[in-house]
Parts: sequence; structure tokens; C-alpha cells
Amino acid sequence: MPKKYPNAEEVLATSLASEPAVLFESSGRRENYLSLAEKMRVVRSGISKRDLESLKAKTSMDYSELAKALSVTRATLINKKKGDRFGLSLSEKILDIADLYAYGFEVFGQEDAFRRWMDTPNQALDFQKPIDFLDNQFGREEIRNLIGRIDYGVYS
Repeated sequence: MPKKYPNAEEVLATSLASEPAVLFESSGRRENYLSLAEKMRVVRSGISKRDLESLKAKTSMDYSELAKALSVTRATLINKKKGDRFGLSLSEKILDIADLYAYGFEVFGQEDAFRRWMDTPNQALDFQKPIDFLDNQFGREEIRNLIGRIDYGVYS
């Protein structure tokens, strides 16, 4: 009998109760704990509008901020129906931002503390806000690196 590989719904439904700060409703695991293969399956299946709403609530971003971070129009996000899924490219960006926030929540220990950090000008970013770096993969990687430095006690 061939081995059954889980689809994206099964991956997101996997529950690890000891892990807080899950961003997507249908996820029982923090996005930064999904394997790369699991992330690929999730992205290929598409992120649902319901999961985007969950991300929106956890990050405290409004539709305008999310649209800017995802490099799409606000209408693209608002007009999607609850059960509908976003395309491959947009799903990848959404998952990457969810992954970054899950990592930040873990490192900072308090979601509010991380959200405040994301909205505060940072010397390491030439006194720009980290949230303003979410609109491309290089900016997200720079934020991820800063969070890692904070995690390891390096002044950032």
C-alpha cells in the first residue's frame, strides 16, 4: 500500500497543544515549526481568507497595512470570500509573514511586546519601523535576522 502524504489541510490541522501563538485558525502548529515540505503543501493549496483573517487579528494589522505588506490592493484582500483561497504567490507571502510573526511572538514572549517592536523605529534599520520592511522577501529576512539577534542577546 502506498504511503499517504498529508495534504495542506491535514498539515495545518496537526495540533501541538504546548505551542502557543498559532496564527492561522486551522493550524495547530506555529508556522515557524512547519517543515519546508509542509509549507510548500500549504502554499500550493492556497491560504484561505479565513486564515488571512486570523493573521490579521494576531498581527493587529488592518487591511491597508496587510495590503502594503503583501504588495496587493486592499480590495484583493477584502473581496475574497471566507472559504476561498489565495493564489500561490500571495499565499507564499502570507505564510512567510505568519512565520515571521510566530517567530517574533516566541522570541519576545508576549505578542503585544513584539507588535510594539514591529511598530517602533529601529536603529538597526536606519530608524525605520520593522513593519515597513514586510513588503518584500529581503525586508522580511532582515527582520527575521534582527529577531534572531535579539533571541541570542545581540544588541539590535
